[in-house]
This record gives sequence, C-alpha cells and structure tokens, in this order.
Amino acid sequence: MDGFTRLPDLALRTYGGSVVAASDESFAEKESLIKPGRPGFMPETFGNKGQVYDGWETRRRREPGHDWALVRLGLPGVIRGVVIDTAWFKGNYPPRASVEATSVAGHPSPAEVLAAPWTEIVPLSDLKGDAEHLFPVTDDARYTHVRLNIHPDGGVARLRVHGEVRPDLSLHDGLGIDLAALANGGLVTACSDEFYSAPNNVIAPGLARHQAEGWETARRRDGGNDWIVIRLAGRGVVRLAEIDTTNLLFNAPGAVALTGLDGDREVELLPRTRLQPDTPHRFRLGADTPVTHVRVDIYPDGGLARVRLHGHLV
Repeated sequence: MDGFTRLPDLALRTYGGSVVAASDESFAEKESLIKPGRPGFMPETFGNKGQVYDGWETRRRREPGHDWALVRLGLPGVIRGVVIDTAWFKGNYPPRASVEATSVAGHPSPAEVLAAPWTEIVPLSDLKGDAEHLFPVTDDARYTHVRLNIHPDGGVARLRVHGEVRPDLSLHDGLGIDLAALANGGLVTACSDEFYSAPNNVIAPGLARHQAEGWETARRRDGGNDWIVIRLAGRGVVRLAEIDTTNLLFNAPGAVALTGLDGDREVELLPRTRLQPDTPHRFRLGADTPVTHVRVDIYPDGGLARVRLHGHLV
C-alpha cells in the first residue's frame, strides 16, 4: 500500500463523513461509499433492483454526461491520497473517474457546496473492475468536501480520502479540549507494534464497538513493553487522561504510563499505574508543563480502546 493510506480516512462514516448528494443511486445506495471495512459480496443475491452490491451503483446512462457523488468529510483537512475501490464490480464498473475538492465554511446545503469553486485533485483516470486504485494528491489546501465523478456510470464500492486533519480550533478558544483527538488534529506518529489493529484507532471519534476498533499489539516475549506517541492538536497542558480498555477482556495491558514530550524534554504525566480489563479509567494529572506529544507506554503488551487527553492549548 502507498504511504498515504496509513493516514486517517477523512471521509469515513464513523469519523462523521456523509455522502450528502449523488446524481443517481438507482441500483445501490450512495452511503455505502464511505462505510468502514472491506466491501462484501454474496453472489446470486437479488433484490428489487437486481444483484445486491456493497457499494454505490448508478443506472446505465442513455444520455450524455456522467454520474457523481458529493461527500462531506467528517474530518476536514489536507488530502494526501485517494483510493477508488471497485471491488466486486466486474461488468458494471466505471471505466474512468476523477475527484474534485472544495472548502465551504459552516454547515452548507448540498446546493451551496455544488455551487462553490472546485479544484481537481485526481485527474480523469482509467479504472479496472474489482480493483483498488491509489491516487496520491500533492495539493496542500484544506478541504471540507470532495466530489467523485464516474464516467459515464457504473459502480464503486468504496471511496477513501486519506489525509491530515486540519480542524478549526478557534471554536474552542477559552475552552478545554481533547488534545489527543483525531478530530482536533491529533495523530499517532510512532508505534512499537500494530499487529492486530491500527494505533490511530485509539484517538478516533466515539467509542469502540469491539476490540478491533481499538489498538492491539502482539504478545511480547522479550521482556519489553509496547507504546505509542501521540502528536497533540497543539502545544498544551494535559489535565485529565482517559485510558479505556473497554472490550479488552483478556488482552488489556496490566499497567500504563504517560510521558509528555516537548522538544528534548520529558515530563512525567502519569507514573506506571495499574489498569483493569474492560474498564474506562480516568486520571487527574498534576503537571503544568506544556507539551507537544505524549508517549503512552503499556505494560507489557495488549490493547487500548481509546485514549483521551483533555487540557488547554497554550
């Protein structure tokens, strides 16, 4: 996989993304484009509209033009790459596609977004059936919406929009925020192990529904411990830590420690502290030193559902 696919999917439904409009969805609904997980397929499964597909599929066009789907990013930001996945669409995939992006403040209607100026971030490109297509993006602008254009019609299983979150933190002036949250611009920048699941899961929006929606490592046999480093939304003072082991019944860590990082300086935020399985833990922190990153050490291995680091930007 390309390097950009390790970045968060800004359009993901579980991150607040939405397919707000489409030119057509006669055969399969537009909302499937941004569902989490790999597309599924059951052959010879027919509904009132034909074979059931886990994706977005338009009718056969009999007039000039092309179809499109408008996606509001759940996490606005800088787009580093796009994945157009035509999984299971073999005789009904679009032969070509392009992607455009725009930025509209506030809570615009689909009509207002469509009327905004658009920038092409993926030029018109050839597609294959039943395949993932990876397109790096070099544009450094911040975007809130993307439009997938398929030429002329057909089906796309998933659209992934990977990038770096760039929220409007001015909304939180004078207020405390979760400095680690992916939605606020936090990002896991280093990790000792991600054998079972991705470390950015621990700072994702919402609660983990099962253990795969958290971060879980392999079993260590070397006497060491696992860890992640979280780049905070901005330099700030962390006042409250939430360490959640929900859903991790027999594979939660035995203990956790938190260390703040600010340049070459290390600040102990939470000494090694015992954890319980399947439990949300909350710890008040006493350090007043601003930090830019936090290292979360778990002992010796295991998984975390969520990490929240509440505090104030400086």
